[in-house]
Amino acid sequence: MDRQWQLLGLGFVLGVTALCASFVGGMYFQHKDARKRLQELVQTDPYAYYLGPKIYEVYNIPNQFSFFKTNNEVDHRMRQIMKYGFPGLDDLRLYSDFVLSYDRRNRVAHWVCEHLQADSIHPNRGRRGRNPYQPDLSVPSNFRSELSDYRRSGFDRGHLAAAGNHHLQQNHCEDTFFLTNIAPQVGEGFNRGAWNNLERYVRNLVHRFGSVFVCTGPLYKPNERAAGKWAVEYEMIGLNMVAVPTHFFKVIMVESQLHLGKPYMEGYVLPNAPIPDGLPLRSFLCDIREIEHYAGLKFFDGLRRSALFGSNYPSESQVFREFS
Repeated sequence: MDRQWQLLGLGFVLGVTALCASFVGGMYFQHKDARKRLQELVQTDPYAYYLGPKIYEVYNIPNQFSFFKTNNEVDHRMRQIMKYGFPGLDDLRLYSDFVLSYDRRNRVAHWVCEHLQADSIHPNRGRRGRNPYQPDLSVPSNFRSELSDYRRSGFDRGHLAAAGNHHLQQNHCEDTFFLTNIAPQVGEGFNRGAWNNLERYVRNLVHRFGSVFVCTGPLYKPNERAAGKWAVEYEMIGLNMVAVPTHFFKVIMVESQLHLGKPYMEGYVLPNAPIPDGLPLRSFLCDIREIEHYAGLKFFDGLRRSALFGSNYPSESQVFREFS
């Protein structure tokens, strides 16, 4: 009898042990599977990437840099582009060489961020093809702009992340032609004039200093009405009602080549209108705080403004008043 009780007891202990082992094993593999899924999500979804460290902390997962690497151990491109923070977090979209936040209501981007180095702007690499503009089918159709919206609209399909900034690989250049990166721009005197000059100025900075971060986007300037009231008015084009910005901004941050040197930052605002050829670009320098106020964004928030050199234009900007 004692032998039977011993066998029963041993069987019970072994059963409980197996059950516990099965439970722990299941938890382990579930945790491992969840970790793998989270890693995959972080690699493809910019918003998940941004929240990744917070998610790891909640679930007590070690936040190692390997979580942000692809299979060939190369850092995810977004980690490099968004090194100094996100201007905003609305409808984030990662492309092969730039990141943007899409404005579903206006059918253009809130902002587009780029990190430019010498290889990015090499003219003999990726080239723009013939008629490569295309809608981004990942955007729901009721929020998407189409090629037909721009046809006979009187506006150019203007790049926010310039095609000339992304020549390292062919797909980098091609991605800039998705309509999520495009906005209606006045052609003569703006897109084919001052705006193009500003894009070339940015590439000259890359040649000189090696590492330049750029954030570009639209603005919708309010106009003063009678009795001191203000209103925002802008044109729309196409059946999808694509908004025509009144202005465009470009905020530039140049990393210092000196050890412990301060980065340099400056901002430009140009009216979406014909601009005289002889007007220098520096006429459109604007206090970055003023751009942030109108755009509702915060640029390079990962850096303290005290750690920047020339982060704001020293005098009050005339751009919004003189160029309507």
